[in-house]
Amino acid sequence: MSFCRGKFFDCFNPLIEYVRTWTAISLLCLVVTWSFPAQAASRIDPQLEQQVLQIIREHPDAIIESVQTYQQQQQQKVKQEQQGFLQDLKTNPQTVIGESPTTGSTKSKTLLIEFSDFQCPYCDEAHKILKGLLAKYPDKIRLVYKNLPLTSIHAEALPAATAAWAAHQQGKFWEYHDALFTNQKQLGQALYLDIAKKLNLDLGKFKRDLTLASSAIKKDIQLAEKLAVSGTPFFVINSPTVSGVVQLADIESILTGAK
Repeated sequence: MSFCRGKFFDCFNPLIEYVRTWTAISLLCLVVTWSFPAQAASRIDPQLEQQVLQIIREHPDAIIESVQTYQQQQQQKVKQEQQGFLQDLKTNPQTVIGESPTTGSTKSKTLLIEFSDFQCPYCDEAHKILKGLLAKYPDKIRLVYKNLPLTSIHAEALPAATAAWAAHQQGKFWEYHDALFTNQKQLGQALYLDIAKKLNLDLGKFKRDLTLASSAIKKDIQLAEKLAVSGTPFFVINSPTVSGVVQLADIESILTGAK
């Protein structure tokens, strides 16, 4: 199944070596700038700048190696974050769930974490499949929703997530969630208010809660960044047989194998 990727996740492309080199140049120039605070107040001396560039031209491998070492350190950090997340998912799942919306059996041994974007067409496809799985295996799965609005490509992703969070404060997240996906092509302020009315939400509270959603949504986004989530929809599962990142197509086979 395909997924949506924001610009943040598209940095790994054929120009990566070029980016690495010029990132290194920028870093080195910054170091030089910091080393000469009096000059930094105005402009780097042109002669010094040329000397720095000459050094870089003569020793590009050393600069690129430094950048690659940094990238490896970052990858190791991400790996540690992922391992810690999976450990929490096994031993103390409530720390992972937090105040996020959940549906399905609270007694299920299979916990599925979904990172999703209300404007992502692939998330809409996933939503339909997940509803079928929840209906088919009501006692075997507990689904947890985490927000990952890809704001660089989906202008309504964050407003939709904000409205859904406000509905969650009145116990109507999943009904609101379903309505957003059903009307995905009409996302906008008029729709958000219309759904709230149809669900008989307290409109005064709903509007107030719209202003309070940013902290919870930001927390989900920060978690996704720590785990290096590459796009939406993105799934992590913990079951008696499997623990880790999983493809939507594999979830049913995991459920049938779960005791």
